[in-house]
Amino acid sequence: MTYAPKAVLLDIEGTISSLPHVVNTFYPFTAKHLAAFLERRGGDPEVAAAIEDTRALAGPGIAPQEALLQWIAEDRKAPPLKFLQGLVWEDGYRSGELVGHIYPDALEVLRRWHDRGLPLHIFSSGSVQCQAQFYEHSPHGDLRHLFSGHFDTGVGAKIEAESYRRIAEALGLRTSDLLFFTDNPRELEAASSAGVPVIQVLREDTRADGRFPAISSFHDVELSDPQ
Repeated sequence: MTYAPKAVLLDIEGTISSLPHVVNTFYPFTAKHLAAFLERRGGDPEVAAAIEDTRALAGPGIAPQEALLQWIAEDRKAPPLKFLQGLVWEDGYRSGELVGHIYPDALEVLRRWHDRGLPLHIFSSGSVQCQAQFYEHSPHGDLRHLFSGHFDTGVGAKIEAESYRRIAEALGLRTSDLLFFTDNPRELEAASSAGVPVIQVLREDTRADGRFPAISSFHDVELSDPQ
């Protein structure tokens, strides 16, 4: 596959990093330490605001902590949960209990693209803070320099076409100038409908959608200089 994008847009979990690593390590860490965190930091203005957002989103009769734990179990992309997760994970990074992950093929190819001067951007449901922390604390050292920018659901849901138009506009590009990698067919469909070229990444037990080009390694992609 040969493409000539002016910028690359990347999903994290299931694309350049392992989804099971996050689900089996980071989510249980959040569930285990959430209560103590809320007790210790609940009075902080930003934490208090996230708790109120949780209360509003959960609806009447459901305590915020109960809602957050349920959302963790469901892997729900709720903005207040994603924000609070990032704060909880800070303790895990400091203690060394949490370490990020990146697939070897992704690391090698992204380094090569970065060295060529190709801008690499992340679009993930995790907060920008979570994204930066994850790659700051990787087994390969601090990888934040690889990425020119980060987007989260502040620009919109990943399954909405308008989100990709907003990203292109923020970068000063046309949607056709981007190349988006993700494992999720609904995200592929949304980005493609916005005019973004897409590639599905097949990791672990990801099934090929069939409507979109697919790879099992970033070594399968060749990028030429944009015209």
